[in-house]
Amino acid sequence: MDVNGDLVHGAVLTAVIDGSTERVGLMRALSEAHRIQRLELPVHTMLPVVLRQLLLPIMLDALKAPRSRQEWATRFRHGAFSDEELGRLEHYLSPQAYGDRFRLFDAERPFAQVPGLTALNGETKSAAQLVPSVASGNNVPLFSALSEADELLLEPGDALLWLLHAHCWDTASIKTGAAGDPQAAGGKTTGNPTGPLGQLGIVVPTGRTLYETLLLNTPIVADRLAAEDRPQWAWDERPTALASTSPATPAWSQRPAHGLLDLLTFQARRIRLFTCETEQGLRVNRVIVAAGDRLTRTPLEDPHTVWQHTAKPKKDQPRQRPRRHLSGRAAWQGLSTLLALNLPEQGDGPYTSLLLRQIGDLQADTVLSAQHPLGAETSGLEYGTQSAVVENVIGDDLPLPVQALLAQDPWLREALLECVDQADKAARALDGLNNDLRRAAGGDPLPRDKGSRPSAQFLQSLDSTMRRLLVGLRTVDADDVELLERAQLAWEQSVHNKAVRDADLLLAAAPPRAVVGRTVRNGDKEFVYRSGKAIGSFRSKLADLLPRATDESRAVAARGKGSAA
Repeated sequence: MDVNGDLVHGAVLTAVIDGSTERVGLMRALSEAHRIQRLELPVHTMLPVVLRQLLLPIMLDALKAPRSRQEWATRFRHGAFSDEELGRLEHYLSPQAYGDRFRLFDAERPFAQVPGLTALNGETKSAAQLVPSVASGNNVPLFSALSEADELLLEPGDALLWLLHAHCWDTASIKTGAAGDPQAAGGKTTGNPTGPLGQLGIVVPTGRTLYETLLLNTPIVADRLAAEDRPQWAWDERPTALASTSPATPAWSQRPAHGLLDLLTFQARRIRLFTCETEQGLRVNRVIVAAGDRLTRTPLEDPHTVWQHTAKPKKDQPRQRPRRHLSGRAAWQGLSTLLALNLPEQGDGPYTSLLLRQIGDLQADTVLSAQHPLGAETSGLEYGTQSAVVENVIGDDLPLPVQALLAQDPWLREALLECVDQADKAARALDGLNNDLRRAAGGDPLPRDKGSRPSAQFLQSLDSTMRRLLVGLRTVDADDVELLERAQLAWEQSVHNKAVRDADLLLAAAPPRAVVGRTVRNGDKEFVYRSGKAIGSFRSKLADLLPRATDESRAVAARGKGSAA
């Protein structure tokens, strides 16, 4: 990368091409998107950043969004950008159009930054401010390799990624007060929200190549994008009435997004990178991170988030609000949210993302093959005290059968949700057994928020089995009832075997006094807890929960008795 930080042709992204990794610029990432299997990124939360802040808005602004399913299908089936489309992309990223605005260290217009941004106290901070996994201020990760006193040197390509990551995911901690910001007080800005993605449950559909992933993340916009809807690098092209504050100045405002391009490239912080020369070349070592624009409300047109529908919202609250992913759960455990294709008929409930609903519609119209190897990558951050620190990164990816996204044909979706529900209930039954054994031994059940629960290890042990099931069901169709039944039987047998194994381990670990047990009085009622009673109750619950596995076990036992006779 040159001294200006050319993003169009410099080594910006790490791409996997034909099984090997190469560093590519923005132009090559787009021109060879059909050859790139995936992008190698440092954390799960980075994929939506690269798509939303870079690749998608470039593609949408240069080529425009498809206006119909047929137009989307034409692009998707082509498998690569056409020569005409490549010409438009090359022009878009040329100096004659916007190429000179994609320079990370440009003196007059540095990409996604405020030129000349200065802190009220005249200080700069370590580049670690941009990286949540490195200690900085109140954010002190448990296993950080660096302390706040250590200097973090970022290569230009990595600095770009973490710069954009801050715009999307930054914490709500106190920000440096910027000179020229009328809302800064006492050298700082308080009351900052997290970055826009911090309150969302992000789901990114993925395909076999980067080109497919780009198309799968492209919403169909029937009315075209509005003229005032511009990406952050073309902010000056907006009507004067909408340009009262600019991402190129320290001043900021609380405002809605003016359209899809504005939403994708929303500048939630005012940032400036500082560089130094090292033996290895130019590096980013210092930074200013100040308050930026605050998004009034996540619009329903946001393509990537899942939603929570509220039947009776509070005053001035919308019926649909973004639904965040739960920490400590695999993506398949949230399939009830990912596959919620319709609004709840009654009461509250989840509603899946716009893009997953669109994929279901495309498959219903036979635009997208039912056997297409679709993936879904989920990401999120769990924030700590007042959202000022990052406590956990949430990220997972899983194969997803396209047919499960058919709103009008729920047979596969219902089968998958039944499998997830069985795993969840078996896990709760294991926790119940553990608590009953603790009571039988004279102890107390584990508090809700403390201790290691057997359910966590049990669900983890089912992870690979569920992923094999999802891959296998990609090719099943509605007429193959027998195959679906066999798949569900195999799943139930796996759940049964693993649950019984874990239950036997819990029983073996129980002290001898649990055999005798004890009686606990609660009001005028008495409850008897013994290990034998506890394991018997657990097995009964498991038999009711897994009917196919239970019937098959009984049939095998009956055949064994018949053979013996």
